[in-house]
Amino acid sequence: METNFNDKQIKILEVAEVLFSEKGFDGTSIRDISKEAKINIAMISYYFGSKERLLEDLIIYRTSDLKLQLDYLILENLEPIEKVNKLIELYINRVNCNRGIYRILHFEFTSKKRNLNHEAFSELKKGNLKSLEAIIIEGQTKGVFKKDIVIPLITPTILGTFFHFQMNKPFFENLLNLNTEALYNNYIKTILTKHIQQTIKALLVYES
Repeated sequence: METNFNDKQIKILEVAEVLFSEKGFDGTSIRDISKEAKINIAMISYYFGSKERLLEDLIIYRTSDLKLQLDYLILENLEPIEKVNKLIELYINRVNCNRGIYRILHFEFTSKKRNLNHEAFSELKKGNLKSLEAIIIEGQTKGVFKKDIVIPLITPTILGTFFHFQMNKPFFENLLNLNTEALYNNYIKTILTKHIQQTIKALLVYES
């Protein structure tokens, strides 16, 4: 699984991400990517082989370093609930800043139109889940987290709330008077993130 990309590969991946997000995977050709990136088609084929492989590498490029950030978080001198709060901030900020790739991911993995290498992405998700498990187990060992937590459902609870908010963006912009992109993003960073943190805390922590 390739995780180290050179500057040319990164340029191709970032151009492809924008085009896939705007025009869809099927609506984007290698020629489109070549033209936008100002890199010839032969070079793109040399680096990635096919459009499907380019998409797989794009997913790896945008998601693989999260595990490293989570590993650092586990080692920080913080209480377990503080680690969970930082993990939530990390997840929400990451997904909000990379909406394009997550839009592509959602469509490709739900449509099942292509035989993508889901295994590579699944391995990344398993690694991230292990980091979350380590934090939860630490909290349980210290007696601050409940014993009956269904750990694999924590991440969907975090991201599901965000994605519902994002998928209904016009509704919430109108309802909450978030009439600029800056206001909308600030609401996500502050109020929505805090709401998710409080929700997850209620699932994890014994009632006092």
